[in-house]
Amino acid sequence: YEMSASLVGSEMCIRDSAPRKRYEFRIDGLTPMIEYAKPADGVIVLTHTEVPRELAGRGIGSRLVEKVLADIDRQGLRLIPRCSFVAGYIRKNPRWERIVARE
Repeated sequence: YEMSASLVGSEMCIRDSAPRKRYEFRIDGLTPMIEYAKPADGVIVLTHTEVPRELAGRGIGSRLVEKVLADIDRQGLRLIPRCSFVAGYIRKNPRWERIVARE
């Protein structure tokens, strides 16, 4: 399914591509994404965030993480942030700590 978010004058439609185990969206012909695993019921592990170099410096990675965390929260999942970018985002935005699983 898809989630929408505004992105500085354009629409950011994020898709949970379950067969590929990643959240993704298209912008300027490129695909920023966050890979994940679901090792147990109710748990999601975000393993890797990738934003193409051509899109760097536009805040796209942070917006992607924000929307993915909102979706994880909406689903009631517990998050294990193995991706350093996601972990750093949560440190800067501690309101998301409430969805982080205690390992």
